[in-house]
Amino acid sequence: MSDTQRVLIIDDEPDIRELLEITLMRMGIESQVAIDVHSAIAAIKQHEVDLILTDMRLPDGNGLDVVRYVAEFKPDTPIAVITAHGNMDLAIESLKSGAFDFVSKPVDIHKLRNLINQALKVKQAVKDANTAAAKKPSTETLSLGNSAPMQALSKKIQKLAVSQAPVFIQGESGTGKELAARQIHSLGPRSGGAFVPVNCGAIPSELMESEFFGHKKGSFTGATEDKLGFFQAANGGTLFLDEVADLPLTMQVKLLRAIQEKKVRPIGSQTEIDVDVRLLSATHKNLEAMVDAGEFRQDLFYRINVISLRIPALRDRHEDIPLLCDAILKRIADNYELPAAKLETRAKKALELYGFPGNVRELENILERAFAMCEDDVITEDDLNLKDGSSQTVKPLNSTSIGERPEGVSLEDYLMDIERNVVEQALEETRWNRTAAAKKLGITFRALRYRLKKLGLD
Repeated sequence: MSDTQRVLIIDDEPDIRELLEITLMRMGIESQVAIDVHSAIAAIKQHEVDLILTDMRLPDGNGLDVVRYVAEFKPDTPIAVITAHGNMDLAIESLKSGAFDFVSKPVDIHKLRNLINQALKVKQAVKDANTAAAKKPSTETLSLGNSAPMQALSKKIQKLAVSQAPVFIQGESGTGKELAARQIHSLGPRSGGAFVPVNCGAIPSELMESEFFGHKKGSFTGATEDKLGFFQAANGGTLFLDEVADLPLTMQVKLLRAIQEKKVRPIGSQTEIDVDVRLLSATHKNLEAMVDAGEFRQDLFYRINVISLRIPALRDRHEDIPLLCDAILKRIADNYELPAAKLETRAKKALELYGFPGNVRELENILERAFAMCEDDVITEDDLNLKDGSSQTVKPLNSTSIGERPEGVSLEDYLMDIERNVVEQALEETRWNRTAAAKKLGITFRALRYRLKKLGLD
């Protein structure tokens, strides 16, 4: 590719062509023109371009014909379509067919320039990501695996990364839906922008509008200062809505409008704010069934589910378990600056036979517990504790009073505080003799070292 970037414009309207050519010229970008499907495909065959802009209605066919041709024969070249105002069905169909993005008539120059800038980053972003991946393989557990499902997933993620189409990520709990979303973001042209993950099920309904769209100071009791919402925080980047099925119907309406208009209005503001975000969403629930039951809006489902991505369950890729185990155990050892543990043969076999209802997240939890409990850096089948579905029986601590969790304190932090208090108590009672403290707590010396590292007490 030459240093000068080149864009192919496909449109039979002289006024639109002139507007696009002037815009590109002012951006220092060369342009060439085609007026119909036939001349466009001839130009695509003959010349390498960095971006294609095509009108939807052409004299001898449809812009979708060009989109499909490019998706098949020039998949690394982004193509954006220009649609008539309000014709969202065709715009969504173009995204499903492989278009990078769309812009509606009358063309907003500011939005057009943003689209062009984003699209021109695609080839370089993907090239850089692939080069980096070749030099330094990913250590993220979702990426690890030579199974057919993971090979197919990796290829689809790379393909989706160059698009701006909304992606709906499906999969059971623990399969790595957020990690897939992060990879789509990091491999695409928005990688320099923010990735904003949102757990829709963790936001109180009365705070949802403020959290998503922001608010102005004094707009309601407790609004002591201006606040940016998730959309503004993700502007220029990616907004990931996890557990989107948990959104109440009233919020679904507001979210749909923000997606359609690409504008948000903070609570208490008289004006709307333009936002430019890539929307990714996920849930472990059956959203189609919820639509049929009237629990999720069909028009919102239609909008977020332009392209779907399914993450395979761990039981469907058992051959990846040894590689995952090695990576997880190495990461745990590095995190706690302890020697790496190895799985004995029987432990490996037990893991390969286990069903993993909690998927990769459950595997990580099993190995972290086993890492803490094992002796001599070897994890046995007993250390895995898989007999009852990998759940451990927790004996009550008679000497410890466990009160109600304070409001505003997460469960994880609350349990960490309890664990810290129990460990500190044992250390104080043994005059900080770690061997004696481990015996008093009924755990191995290695397990105590692990907990001291985790709790910041070493």
